[in-house]
Formats: sequence, structure tokens, C-alpha cells
Amino acid sequence: MTRLTREIVTFIVLAFVFSLVPETIMAFSTAGIGAGSTVLILMWCPALAAFATSYLFKIDIATLGWSWRPLKYEWLGYIVPLLYVLPVYIVAWLLIKDSFTYDAFAKTKAALWGYSAWPNLATLLLSIPGLATVGMLESLTAALGEEIGWRGFLLPRLTTRFGFTLGCLASGAIWALWHYPLIIGGGYGAGTDKIYELVCFTAMIVASSFVFGWLRLKSQSLWPCAMLHASHNQFIQDIFDPMTAQKGHVLYVTTEFGIGLVVTTAIAAIWFWRRRGELPAPVLA
Repeated sequence: MTRLTREIVTFIVLAFVFSLVPETIMAFSTAGIGAGSTVLILMWCPALAAFATSYLFKIDIATLGWSWRPLKYEWLGYIVPLLYVLPVYIVAWLLIKDSFTYDAFAKTKAALWGYSAWPNLATLLLSIPGLATVGMLESLTAALGEEIGWRGFLLPRLTTRFGFTLGCLASGAIWALWHYPLIIGGGYGAGTDKIYELVCFTAMIVASSFVFGWLRLKSQSLWPCAMLHASHNQFIQDIFDPMTAQKGHVLYVTTEFGIGLVVTTAIAAIWFWRRRGELPAPVLA
């Protein structure tokens, strides 16, 4: 077994082992996926695995991709989720009767700001912009933990070992598998058929891994990936899902467990995969 393979295997094993504790807490908690700070702890387990593996193999953690330059890739990471998420929800709202529930969403958000008398205006001018900007900081804090591990450490090694296509496929499969305990027993899901959720989620994650992979290698930085991850979570979980009523088969189309994101992330994956020739070789040291 080569050193590179040992690094990959060690990281994967540690990421899954470290994650057992928060996953167990979620599995037995009545709060499920929202069990306090447990989600944040879980999302930082891949980072801990990356740091531990780096220590064991005497890898300089400066090679994990900390540079912020050029910032255009961070902006791209922020914008891309809107491009593949918004069409899914617009189509669902248009085709599934009464699935758009902006009024209910607005009342809840406006109350948090103390503007219950003007819910629509307050939500449009305060809540949504706040979630899309300041709210991103909280989302980014959590997403960074995963991205240090999955894209900062693992992806460059997988693409060095297997090339861009197989490296992205492998990283996506590992990343999806890491979520399975949460989907099966940790309260993470849309409430539809579990097999359907697992299939759609896996397909969406594997497809999006090509977007993450391209950004990581093109920018030589993990920050665009952290921004992409944070933006994805923020817009879906805190904005578009709460605006969507559980009418008809809407949950089979929307959320991270519906067919909609499978289609749109696949389109995004193809677009970025076709530009793989622009990528420099991954830098490991």
C-alpha cells in the first residue's frame, strides 16, 4: 500500500470513527438532527480527521488550501447553489397547487424581527437579506468543518490517485455514505420513503461533488467549497424549504431528498466536468 493510499484510508476511517459519537447522540435524541450543537460537532469531525491524519503522516496543514485568492471563486461558490436550487422550487411551486407558502414563512420571520404588522415587507427587506448574508456566517462556520476534511484533505488525494472523474465520484460516494446514519436513524430527511431519500440524496451529493471538485482544484483553495456548502445549506434549509408547504408530492421533488436537485445538480456536474481540462494538478505538499 502506497503512502498516498494509507493517507486516504486513514482519513476515511478516522472521519467515520470520530463521527460515531455525535451520530449516536442524534440517533437517541428526541430532537433528532436539530439536537443542539451536536450537528456542529458532527460537521467538524472531517476536519478533526484531516488534522489527525496530517499529524500522523507529518503533513503540513498549510497544504489543505487556506488561500482566499482569487475571491471570484468564493463568489462563484455562493452563487452556484442558487442556480441549481431556485429552478427546482419555482417549478414545484408552479406545478403543485398551494405548495408556495410565502405568507406563512413571512409571518414567522417578521415576528422574529418584531415587525408582525408588516410580515411580507419585513421578510422581503430584512429576513431574507439577513439570512442570505449575515446568516451565511453561521452556515459557513459549520460547513468549513466538513470542507477542511472532504475537499481540503481528501479530494486532492483522490484526484491525484484516480484522476478528476473517478476522484470526484469516490469523494461523493464517501461523503454520501457518511450521511447515511443521519438519514436512516438520525432524523435527517424529508419524511418520505427512506430508500427514495437515500437514492436521491446520494445522486445529488455525487453530482455536486464535481462542482466542489472543480472549485477546489481550480482555485487551489477550500474556501470556495466552504462557501458553496454554506450557500447550499442556507438557501435550501432556511429559505426555500420553509417557503414550501407539504402539499401533494412536493417533498418528492424538493428538499435535498427529492428528484429536483438530482436533475439540476447533474446538469451542473456535466457543465463543470466538461471544463476539467482547465484544472491544474492538485497540490499535496
